Amino acid sequence: MERTKIYYDKKQTLKDPVLVVGLPGIGNVGSLVAEHIKNELEGKKFAVLYSPYLPHQAIMQSDGGLRLVSNRFYHCKDKKGRSILILVGDTQPSTTRGQYAINERIIRFFKSLNGKKIFTIGGYNATNQYVQNPKVFGVANSAKFRAELNGKGVIFGKAAGSIYGAAGLIPALSKRYGINSACLMGETGLLEIDANAAKAVLEVMTKILDIDITFSNLNKIKKETEKIIKDIEEASRAQEGHVGKDNLTYIR
Repeated sequence: MERTKIYYDKKQTLKDPVLVVGLPGIGNVGSLVAEHIKNELEGKKFAVLYSPYLPHQAIMQSDGGLRLVSNRFYHCKDKKGRSILILVGDTQPSTTRGQYAINERIIRFFKSLNGKKIFTIGGYNATNQYVQNPKVFGVANSAKFRAELNGKGVIFGKAAGSIYGAAGLIPALSKRYGINSACLMGETGLLEIDANAAKAVLEVMTKILDIDITFSNLNKIKKETEKIIKDIEEASRAQEGHVGKDNLTYIR
């Protein structure tokens, strides 16, 4: 395989498609959001992206088979039957060249499907602590699209810094293809899996995409995460109290 390729599993009849990109990143917010929408709307896989820029790995499967590392497109529908395409994947390319090659290929593929809107999902690392009530920050590649998303729970103009990987490159690159694109970021705090930030983004996405979904699975992950954090904090306080009581001094 010398270049990035997208293969159809099954051709789909699409209606006004919108693309939601949720690949691994900060807090795994993008992956959680995309996978949740795909599962809730019973998405059907219709295309797979393979690339030499992805890791040279094959993933073992529970039935004894294996598959290449990939990014996968699923087809879902909103309440009115319009197409919502979901892109999920195992990983992102580790090189700059790979990032540009794969993300531009994704945009061109979506353009060939007559798509006009893309949402990428990521995490916004604003603190080193768990965020109890995360905000959803956003950037978009046109003033018109930002105006369209105003009033739907997205905060524009308050986030700062750089957006790495697909979450940032796709909105930036898609402008030259005439595609409106926005990156929505759930406020997170250095958690490996932040279901709370993902839930905040999902609540916004339900308004934007006009979909109904449940949050039971994310709520379960959120509660488990908060319990772990609470246990760590209690253990830390107990250790600090013990150190103070015994007047011990050491580096820890």
